[in-house]
Amino acid sequence: MIKDKFEDAVTPVDHDDGDIGQINEILGFHIRLAHGACLRHFTETFADLDLTQKQVSVLWLVDDHPGIAQTDLAQRLRMDRATTMAIINRLQAKHYLRRDRSPTDGRKQALFLEPEGIRVLAEAKKAIGEHEAWVKSRFTDKEVKVLMEMLSRIHE
Repeated sequence: MIKDKFEDAVTPVDHDDGDIGQINEILGFHIRLAHGACLRHFTETFADLDLTQKQVSVLWLVDDHPGIAQTDLAQRLRMDRATTMAIINRLQAKHYLRRDRSPTDGRKQALFLEPEGIRVLAEAKKAIGEHEAWVKSRFTDKEVKVLMEMLSRIHE
């Protein structure tokens, strides 16, 4: 009897209208959705390469700065030491890069691309070009520049 009275007092709400309520006003919510969309597209674009965004970033930075120290790489990519070491270990196991003792500081590991790393990075850069074109197609060139400036304010 009590259950019947309670059920009568509750008015069903239509949840199929797509309204997400006040969450729609939360900037971080939209940043998360945009990040998710970009990550899904990136993952689809890179499926054949078997590389993550962080792995590509490491290869690209080592290519731009041959001999960069692991610690400097981690700092520039804003990654902690454990994550950086795990990524470098994976890339080294795939024969994409190698560690050498730094010629200027024997305590540091200098990173260099191997021939296979150079090859896979060239493929990754093509895929990134496709991914970037997909993302940027939603904006004008001026909007892309402004968006990058605004996002930099958050992460810098």
